[in-house]
Amino acid sequence: MALVIPVLDEAKALPALVERLAALDPPPTDILMVDGGSADASIAIARVAGWRVIESERGRAVQINAGVAQARGDLVCVLHADTLPPSDMVAVIEETLADRRIALAGFTPRICGPDKTRWVTTAHNIVKTWYAPLITRPHLFVRGVRLLFGDHAMFFRRADFLKLGGCTPGDTVMEEADLCVRFATLGRVKLVPRWIETSDRRIAEWGPWKANWIYFKVGMLWAFGLRDRMAKHYPDVR
Repeated sequence: MALVIPVLDEAKALPALVERLAALDPPPTDILMVDGGSADASIAIARVAGWRVIESERGRAVQINAGVAQARGDLVCVLHADTLPPSDMVAVIEETLADRRIALAGFTPRICGPDKTRWVTTAHNIVKTWYAPLITRPHLFVRGVRLLFGDHAMFFRRADFLKLGGCTPGDTVMEEADLCVRFATLGRVKLVPRWIETSDRRIAEWGPWKANWIYFKVGMLWAFGLRDRMAKHYPDVR
């Protein structure tokens, strides 16, 4: 099982992830960081940790595509730098994808900071995996599709990803949503009921109400095909 980690200027987040990945039992066969042009110490941190590093054009979708193409493993998980997996992550992924009816899956993110869990946004994100496809792609919803996002640490069979053409290259936001729609043609999209910890840095920066409004607005822009507006409404927070 391979981990693909798309990164841009994540030197603050990476030390915690390095520590968590070193404790995975069993370990992944490959950890590949795909750097999109970091100006900080991200690459140095990854190399000291023993990860493989490749450089790519900037853009989450492009970086994911490049990483999956070079990943060493039949199963791949795309993990964000500010998301910390459970210690048995590899076993959960292998057990889940042993069911050939499942094409794509992800963990359940618990959004938290140094001293609190953002339970309202955590709950909203869980519910959103249901109502987002119901509103935007009802024909797929009745077939069991759920819309997962980057914080879910989505995982899949590498061969399926390549067969489907991967992420839409021009997408810098919501690249995972298109992937869910594509994978739904191959089988179920499942949210695994296991917590994964993801940073609340956007909520801390914007506030909970503004953050949830931005998440909803960007989702609706994607649903109505207004892709050129999404990145403008979803600024980077490091």
